[in-house]
Amino acid sequence: MGADLRRGGLPGGPDTVGTRPGAEPPPAGTPKIVGIVWGLLILNTLGSTGAKTIIPLPRSLIQMVTMGALVAAFALALAVNLRLRIRASAYVFLLTLLLVPSVISSANLESGYGALFRCARLALFVGTLWLLSRWWDGGLTFVRHHIRMYFAVLGSVAAGLVISPGAALPEIYGGRLVGALWPLTPPQIGQYAAVIIGLTVLLVLGRRTDRASAAVVIVPSLVLLALTHTRTATLGLLIGLALAIGSLILTSAAARRFFTWTVLIATVAAVGFSSALQTWFLRGQSQENFSNLTGRAKVWEALLAAPRTTADKLFGMGLGDKSFGGLPIDNSWLAVYQEQGLIGVALVATIIIVLAGVALLRPPSLSRACAIFLISYCAIASYTEAGLGDASPYLLHLALAASLLAAPATATPLSTPDVPRRRIPRWALRSEVT
Repeated sequence: MGADLRRGGLPGGPDTVGTRPGAEPPPAGTPKIVGIVWGLLILNTLGSTGAKTIIPLPRSLIQMVTMGALVAAFALALAVNLRLRIRASAYVFLLTLLLVPSVISSANLESGYGALFRCARLALFVGTLWLLSRWWDGGLTFVRHHIRMYFAVLGSVAAGLVISPGAALPEIYGGRLVGALWPLTPPQIGQYAAVIIGLTVLLVLGRRTDRASAAVVIVPSLVLLALTHTRTATLGLLIGLALAIGSLILTSAAARRFFTWTVLIATVAAVGFSSALQTWFLRGQSQENFSNLTGRAKVWEALLAAPRTTADKLFGMGLGDKSFGGLPIDNSWLAVYQEQGLIGVALVATIIIVLAGVALLRPPSLSRACAIFLISYCAIASYTEAGLGDASPYLLHLALAASLLAAPATATPLSTPDVPRRRIPRWALRSEVT
């Protein structure tokens, strides 16, 4: 039995798993095809708009690639899970409920036929998550898939920077880093870099990867994050890591040492490089432009002041391109209010609250710390970035957090079969007494 436990198995060997009638055995391992499905979901959420690329890519071609990736992801997930075995997940269930106001508001066609197309995309996205939920067991498998795929995306950004620095640092974006091979905006690149940096740091603290491999991911990602000048991603990374490492302080000596050194280095950097940090943070903007969040506040005020019917307030205007009056909304909560109404806002808030509550109730562990980092990052980024109400990287980050918070699948204990008792004649009992 000891050997079974050391190998991560169950006492009694594999034949004892799922022996109760009607019980489903837990999956023995995550198939490699699941990693491919996760990568295709990430490819689908990269988007089709952004900076001008070195080789001009028609938007129709990009949309064909991203939508084709989602269809392929659903098909592969269905092929690997033909028996439709799924795990109960409050997160995916709430996303399924979010489809209701999305379809109701989009059916009015106020946002055009594209709204129905986006509803179909969200339904396919949620369906793929349901199929993948079978392998959500609180392990770190999906964390590694997440890091590898986004690191590959950042690799394309770095390649574009090397091939054409002018196209990767265009003046139209104020010299901020963009995707020169695939149309990616600075906030997107900053988000991807911040997320994989935070997850990799936590893997190092949990001794699930060596420092050399971690440095290969962290160092270039930090450089790319700095070149994007993305304040939201930087704040999300710092605050998210602080909360995640804080959850490990009582149980991990490595976390305590890292936290102490980080605070010390941050204090020295804040004192010695305050002017340089302020310059980087302001990005050459005036105090007035900075105070209204680069014009976002004006769009938010106009959105909230726009007249709406009761139905529009409850269900929204239908899934769109997350813009108002031709300008990006850049706020997840207002974007959801615009497209899915107050019902959508309530469902998204419930998603964040449920995930955060489950994370707080879990005992300290590396999986819990990674989930806390992802949840806090998405909550912080939701103030200046849209995406919590539609298929997006933020929903994938939260899906990863949900997989980390899932209880490990356990085998059903053996049940003792009911053996009929033989009737013993009275004469046999009397002879036994004598």
